[in-house]
Amino acid sequence: MDKLVIRGGVPLHGTIRVGGAKNAALPCMAACLLTEDELLLDQVPDVRDLQTTRRLLETMGVETDAGSGRARHRMALKARNITNPEAAYDLVKTMRASTLVLGPLLARTGQARVSLPGGCAIGARPINLHLLGLEKLGARLRQEHGYVIAETDRLRGNHYVFDRITVTGTEDVLMAAVLAEGETVLENCALEPEVVDLAELLIKMGAKIEGAGTPTLRIQGVARLHGASHRIIPDRIEAGTFILAGLITGGQLTVTGLNPLHLRALLDRLQEAGADLRVGADAVETHPSPRLRGLDITTAEYPGFATDLQAQYMALMTRAEGTAVITETIFENRFMHALEMVRMGADIKIEGNRAIVRGPAPLTGAAVLASDLRASASLVLSGLAAEGETIIDRIYHIDRGYERIEDKLRAVGGVIRRIGNLIPQPASAAASL
Repeated sequence: MDKLVIRGGVPLHGTIRVGGAKNAALPCMAACLLTEDELLLDQVPDVRDLQTTRRLLETMGVETDAGSGRARHRMALKARNITNPEAAYDLVKTMRASTLVLGPLLARTGQARVSLPGGCAIGARPINLHLLGLEKLGARLRQEHGYVIAETDRLRGNHYVFDRITVTGTEDVLMAAVLAEGETVLENCALEPEVVDLAELLIKMGAKIEGAGTPTLRIQGVARLHGASHRIIPDRIEAGTFILAGLITGGQLTVTGLNPLHLRALLDRLQEAGADLRVGADAVETHPSPRLRGLDITTAEYPGFATDLQAQYMALMTRAEGTAVITETIFENRFMHALEMVRMGADIKIEGNRAIVRGPAPLTGAAVLASDLRASASLVLSGLAAEGETIIDRIYHIDRGYERIEDKLRAVGGVIRRIGNLIPQPASAAASL
């Protein structure tokens, strides 16, 4: 199992370019199941979750072609024949987004067998909202041996109000509705840019969708969809992570290829906390910010403060003057990184869904354990700011959502390297090899 080794205390200087959004590419890849024509996607990040999704689609009969070299971020998908409408546990156990194939499979083939999702250990992520929406469209559902079994003779449009906002639920039901007979109205939908990106792709494929980016989606079902070409939006979470990396190291770092409008909540809070930022049309530049002060935040659905940036923001607050109260409202169990930061010298107290961070704390390097994708990123940021050497174990989590993070950070001055978890051999054994 690989580890990251970081020697901290070095300001980051230079330019980092943001890749495509993992959480936008996942549903866009699943959308290939809705048509027998070819779907061409550009700016697809080369991360583990998308590699898993590609293998999953191939088991269903989808022909895939991912580029290499400079073209490695391009992908062609063609679901000419869906031979196996099943998402098996062995492939989907590592990521919760596996349910995104449920709606498209049901709409295209009338049947689906999808394993209940896995992913990061940050609390329960029930898919009941997906299932209730699909039932409204005419799906017959049952659960057997850890799988959701879905069948329908014909999906038909209906009116459905999500009990609470859900990104993957909105995407899943939306993809089913585009091929349903008649009109579907979905209310209390997620507003995230990734949902809008999916809707824009579906419209290119011939879907009739109104209201993307608002709480109400209105979909007129069509008989079939066709192929399309689409460029995935920039990854706002990767962008936010690198902006926070620039600030926590006191460097002058330019993060390019992003959409600042997608980061408004983060940028506003950082500037309120005293961060020196220069915001351009598609870039954010960080500057040393010695008067950074603790500032409370509460995570919320978009356009609120993203839960996927909460851990990284906490890392920054360990370096700020005063107290910051961080309230997590989206997921339970999403403060596991805090205990690892405490091992590095952070002053953090957990009270239910609140983390109370007092700073500035003199962080020192330590051996720490990553518990989930964004926790991994927060420990990287802490390591970059800490005195001495930090070793982060279980970094397969970070590979799920960040493409070659150590290469990008090393290119701007970060002292970071990846090592394998090799078992030393006795000298006699080594001599005999």
